[in-house]
Amino acid sequence: METETRLTIGDLARQADVNVETIRYYESIGLLRQPSKPARGWRRYGSEAVLRLRFVRRAQQLGFALAEIKTLLKLRASDNPRTCSSVAKKADQKLAEIDEKIRDLQGMRKVLVALAEACPGDGGGDKCPMLQALET
Repeated sequence: METETRLTIGDLARQADVNVETIRYYESIGLLRQPSKPARGWRRYGSEAVLRLRFVRRAQQLGFALAEIKTLLKLRASDNPRTCSSVAKKADQKLAEIDEKIRDLQGMRKVLVALAEACPGDGGGDKCPMLQALET
């Protein structure tokens, strides 16, 4: 029977491509279970911890907040037949948030383009349309 590789926190950090401090923080907020410490030696993590940390990192890259990721992790462990539809609903909510952010960014861009085009390129701060717009 093959035994599972047990990793130190440093090994876990390297394999999951995160910092040790990140692991400790995730443990403190309940995203990752801290293994018990033996009488001698260091805490050891299993391969599931690597998968879990990679899951968290990828979810963050997709825009999910840590609280949302905590919910996704609970759904990941669920055997409820409605789990997939719950995850799809969360994804739809995140897409709506992203679309709203994109609209906001496009509006900001439009204003900045107009202000940059209005700038004569010379003169003091009292003549700068960008600075004047920021004052109003």
